[in-house]
Amino acid sequence: GDPMHNAPLFRQDLAATFGSEGTFEKLDQFSNLVYTGLFDPTTLTTPGGRAFLNFLGGAAGDEIANDYVQVLAATGVTGYPFVAAAPAAPGQDAPLGIRVDDTKLFAMNAYLAGLPAPSGMGGSDEGRQLFRTVGCTECHNVDQGRPVPTFIVPMATIFPGDAPETLASRQPPLTPVLNTAASFFDDKMAVVNASIRGDIRGATLPLLLDLARKPVFLHDNSVPTLDNLLDPARGATAPHPFYLTDPAQRAEMVAFLQGLDTDN
Repeated sequence: GDPMHNAPLFRQDLAATFGSEGTFEKLDQFSNLVYTGLFDPTTLTTPGGRAFLNFLGGAAGDEIANDYVQVLAATGVTGYPFVAAAPAAPGQDAPLGIRVDDTKLFAMNAYLAGLPAPSGMGGSDEGRQLFRTVGCTECHNVDQGRPVPTFIVPMATIFPGDAPETLASRQPPLTPVLNTAASFFDDKMAVVNASIRGDIRGATLPLLLDLARKPVFLHDNSVPTLDNLLDPARGATAPHPFYLTDPAQRAEMVAFLQGLDTDN
């Protein structure tokens, strides 16, 4: 399957667009899709779900829905969909055409907005200065207590090795269905990406929190450590190819990143 990274949900009042591909501008929109689609994918067989799949993939989307119905029947699944939801009101961003109780969505918003991040572990003044001067601040904040910039980083910037072939054309504003066969970094953005709301195919910016305990890096879990993330041995065309050649500088940068929290 496609490796999928679940980003920590600390201090979502500071987070940017939601989903690493930037599909949603608001947290309640993202949470609603989680409830109605990710927790209960059988919703994709409803009229709203089928319309969404057709919007994304045309005849291929129709085929996915039909095949899924056959799988559900063959495995004895009945009584779906299982999530209680109502038709979305005009103007609400609900891709599957339904929305769960707003009271619960906004209560979840409030909880996630106030969920404190763990304290940083370590820190480095030298690493902070490097972060300020080697280009990191072209995208990231030094102060993690500030809201994350909301722009989408173009795929060519975040992944210079992106060399996609067009698998299917789609009507604007959607991008074509694109895939770089030699990598799975772009797989999550192949069909669903920020073009669904008129933006570009690319990646959002994360909050840099709780990095000392983080076991893997990048949205596809492809990098095992911060030192590895910053090591030029990964290559000029690898995802996030922003490096420090000096091992001592890398160590200072890693210490700085591991020490970040919303108070520094």
